[in-house]
Amino acid sequence: MNIMAQQWQRISGQRLDFALLLPAIALALIGYVMITSASMDVVAVKFNDPFYQSKRQLLFMVLGLASLVVCLMMPVDVWHKQSPWLLLLAVLLLIAVLIPGLGRSVNGSTRWIPIGPLSLQPSEFAKLAVVAFMAGYLVRRQDEVRTQFSGFLKPLVVLGLFIVLFLLEPDFGAVVVMMAAVLGMFFLGGMRKLHIGAVVVAAGALGTMTIFAAEYRVKRLMTYLDPWGDPFGSGYQLTQAQIAFGRGGWFGEGLGQSMQKLFYLPEAHTDFVYSVLAEEWGAMGALVVVALYGVLIVRGLKVGQQAETLGRQYSAYLAYGLVLLIAAQAMINIGVNLGLLPTKGLTLPFVSYGGSSMLACAGSLGILLRISLENSIALKQPYSPSVDERQASASQDNGIQDAEHWFEDELGHSQGGIHEH
Repeated sequence: MNIMAQQWQRISGQRLDFALLLPAIALALIGYVMITSASMDVVAVKFNDPFYQSKRQLLFMVLGLASLVVCLMMPVDVWHKQSPWLLLLAVLLLIAVLIPGLGRSVNGSTRWIPIGPLSLQPSEFAKLAVVAFMAGYLVRRQDEVRTQFSGFLKPLVVLGLFIVLFLLEPDFGAVVVMMAAVLGMFFLGGMRKLHIGAVVVAAGALGTMTIFAAEYRVKRLMTYLDPWGDPFGSGYQLTQAQIAFGRGGWFGEGLGQSMQKLFYLPEAHTDFVYSVLAEEWGAMGALVVVALYGVLIVRGLKVGQQAETLGRQYSAYLAYGLVLLIAAQAMINIGVNLGLLPTKGLTLPFVSYGGSSMLACAGSLGILLRISLENSIALKQPYSPSVDERQASASQDNGIQDAEHWFEDELGHSQGGIHEH
């Protein structure tokens, strides 16, 4: 409690970054309205309560608000110091979800751990742990990343482990989002374009092999190329989504007037909520959602850029990674709904139904708000390490470094503290 009081005292009087906060709130409110609209008829039959999903989403939003506040109160230095342990926790949770009897399977994927009436999806938080760890790696190995290809090869040990665990669920979408965010972080961290190009080509080749290694992925790809070839079979979901967009026109059928949500479009309140939104609110409503993401993403990148200008490298790379996670997932989900990409099973950040997604997105927003606040404080006063930061740096010289060495596959290499300047 004393720590929380100290943090509150430190940030009190500072203005929140409304350019980050307001678009996210707007997206969450739009999502709540659309989840209610998209799910009412289905859950009225299934659970005898038309507001079953909307009540649960309201709970998720309250939990998300709590997640945002906790992350807002947490100094960025804490994420830096604890990132190796967060990475280890993420690995353990991803392993736990694969244990028979512990993980829960839905539609052939084992991605959830039941916790009472709710479920935890570890992959949502694992992506955040990877970003937090990679931000620290970029700070410690910046020169190597900018000059040598080996600067990217070393963290492949960590990335490879997470890719394997994601594919075992299977969750190919999480792999794509994670790799897009990490590659973006390394690009913004100064990695040479030639090296980035080589990684992209290698990742593309590996992704192609992964697709053709599983029959259902090949079928999904063929369906994407020609969904109308089997509109009542494998192409059913994509064709129904396209029908929803077609019915919506420019200005939509009106709130609650969607036909596709009436047992036609599967996962109408989760992965394909954007299609229902386009049907009810039209292309103009769909573009408003894209614009809100645009404002959130651009502002998030500017927060990272400002941190980098102030010499707060870890905060900068962490901000870049979190924004890229949101951007990649939003772009893929919208692309799938439009029929531009194969189905991936990814939620639309802040909008789709889901507790783990809301907690992860709200937590990411809280961290971004914290980075923005610390930027504002740094602009008003010369940089001077706080007592907490000095203590954090001292602890890093002990056990934390050992964990980092183990994860980076750099045993035996002695490092200084990872304290942010």
